[in-house]
Order: sequence, then C-alpha cells, then structure tokens
Amino acid sequence: MSKIQMKTPLVELDGDEMTRVLWPLIKEKIIEPFVDLKTKYFDLGMKKRDETDDQITIDAANAIKKYGVGVKNATITPNQERVEEYDLKKQWKSPNGTIRAMLDGTVFRKPILVNNIEPAVKSWKKPIVVGRHAYGDVYKNAEIKAKTGGKAEIVFTDAQGNETRETIMELPGPGIIQGMHNTDASISSFARACFEYSLDEKIDCWFATKDTISKKYDQTFKIIFEDIFEKEYTEKFNTAGISFFYTLIDDVVARMMKAEGGILWACKNYDGDVMSDMVASAFGSLAMMSSVLVSPHGYYEYEAAHGTVQRHYYKHLKGEKTSTNAVALIFAWTGALKKRGELDNLPALISFADKLEKVVIDTIEDGYMTGDLAAICEPPAKQVLDSIQFLDELAQRLKK
Repeated sequence: MSKIQMKTPLVELDGDEMTRVLWPLIKEKIIEPFVDLKTKYFDLGMKKRDETDDQITIDAANAIKKYGVGVKNATITPNQERVEEYDLKKQWKSPNGTIRAMLDGTVFRKPILVNNIEPAVKSWKKPIVVGRHAYGDVYKNAEIKAKTGGKAEIVFTDAQGNETRETIMELPGPGIIQGMHNTDASISSFARACFEYSLDEKIDCWFATKDTISKKYDQTFKIIFEDIFEKEYTEKFNTAGISFFYTLIDDVVARMMKAEGGILWACKNYDGDVMSDMVASAFGSLAMMSSVLVSPHGYYEYEAAHGTVQRHYYKHLKGEKTSTNAVALIFAWTGALKKRGELDNLPALISFADKLEKVVIDTIEDGYMTGDLAAICEPPAKQVLDSIQFLDELAQRLKK
C-alpha cells in the first residue's frame, strides 16, 4: 500500500515524561505506516528548554506562524521542585502560555465521548465544549515578592509619557504582588471565535466573568462580548436557533451541573484551564479531550489537554508496564492532520485521520481500553490493555 503524501510539514512540538515515551510510538505504530509524515521537529522537553534559555519555545511558535499548523505534546511547567529535580537554571514559564501569547486566539476543548462510559454528572447528555481565551491574564503576568511593607501600585505610562497610578494596597509587612493584562483586540478575537464556533456547531454560547468584583478588568470582557454580539451576531444566532447567555462565573458553574450539555462554555484564560479539566474528568478522563488553539491570524495548534502523566513515567523508569491512555495525544495528531489536509487540499489525509479517530472510538466501545477507562466503563471492559498493547490493537484494526 502506497503511503499518503503530504505537501506541507506539520510543526511537531515534543514534550516530557510519559507522554514523551508515547509520542514516537504513536507515530511509529499508527501514523507512519500509512502517511509519509513530514514535520518540523522542536524538542520542548524540559532539558532542551533549559539548555536554550527557552528560545526553542519561541522558535516553535514562530514555526507555527510560518507553516500554519502545529501539533504539541504535553510539557512540564516547572515549580521549585522541578527546578531541583531537573537541575534547571530557573522556573521557566509555561510553554503553552508562551506559545498562546505569540499566536493569540482561543483554545477549544471538546470531550471525546464513547457509549460505554457515562458522564459523572447525570444530566450531561451532550458534549460541553470549553472555549478558553488563549492570551494574557495570569499566564503573561509580572510578580513581585515584597520583603518588607510598603505601597503597592499599578502604573501605566502612555505613548506621550503620561502616567496613571492606582494604589493596590499599603502593605503592612512582607507580601506578594501580581500584575496582569489583556487587550481589547485579543478579547474581541476571542468573542468572535466563540460566536463563530457556536454557529458552526449550532450550539448555544455561555460566557461568564466576575464583573461584579472586577469592575474594569472582567467588565471589559463582558462589554466587548455583548457589543460584538449585538452588532454582528444577533441575527445570525436567531436564524440558527441558538442563543448567547451571560452570567457570573459562580452562577454558570452551578447552572452547568444541571444542564444537558450541547453548549459552548466561553471562559477567560485561567477559568478555562480549570474548567476544561473538570469537564474532561466528569465525562470520563483527562485523556478523553480534544484541544485546538484557533488563532485569528490563521494558525492552528492541536495539543493534548492533559499533563505529562508523571506518576506513570516514574513507574516506566522502574521498568514497570503502564496503562497510560494515549487518546488525547492521538486526537492531537488526527486534528492536525485533518487541518493540514484541509489547507493543502488532501482529501486522503483527511479521510485517514477520520478513520483513525473512528478506530479509537470503536476499539474502546468494543471493550478494549486502558485502565483509567476500564475503571468506569459499563459493561465491564473485555480486556484492560497497557500503553503499548492499546496502540498495537489500534494498529491492527487500522490496517483492516
């Protein structure tokens, strides 16, 4: 069988720990036998990022700008324990935060549903898509550890050198200070991306902030969303039979527990980070969630929405077998391949990615799965597979 040919390479961003172990096996077993895979490879593993003073992360983001489509493995964002474990120069910032800041846009995360796993929330009958703003806020912050008491201020200097000052707090003693920002342009892109996604999928859009407390920062998000919706999308939503709904973030969390799903939940950056993990876990597993960054500039980055599976990696280092779920990693690849096929007019590449996704779903629904899913599936799994066995099972079925 001749392999499917690609025209333009994908930008491939490798990662850390157990997901780094699985990444080349996914390519070797279920992609490269069928596709003449072309990629521009960047190693975003912790050691290489430290070695290059994180320049490699910036280079990877610029490559996505050049080639249009990237596929990213899970990476470590180091805390102090990781600095000591990996003997790092410092606590490097989140590579996801760096890339998202450079590409801008919105991350859409959608649960991967299978019939033999019921959501933990009984009312959830349809997918809940989390639309996460991918720019700014805490991921692009500045922080100060104040060693003594003193005045904490926000200072803004405009292009003419005029200063605007706002006192945060007269600190009576040592403390911590954090500054965050966002831009009207990025918030506007976020709003339009969410509204367009809702129209494409014909699902309602819910958006929430805490504008009652944050009367300038969060309220700006609220005002921009409502203004764009009123001017550009009211008639389109009415025609499609869908709606836009705004409420406070604590209210939408309570409402979501009783909703049936079939909703795009638009979230600010940090809210989306937290809530997408909650949604994924409640639908079955963090490894059962697709994730794509959609930039208003025409860039796409597909990724695994979970971490590096540190606990399994330590077992792997001891020579023990693990039953790590690779579904989200696989769907990162299939999403990127489909988009590459769409942009390059390669229907065979799109068809392959669709077939691979179907094989993954069918395999799990037939009762062959990793341990995380076997613990919650009904009826019980026919066979609990380790990480390699699961990929081998997919490879056999894909050949057929």
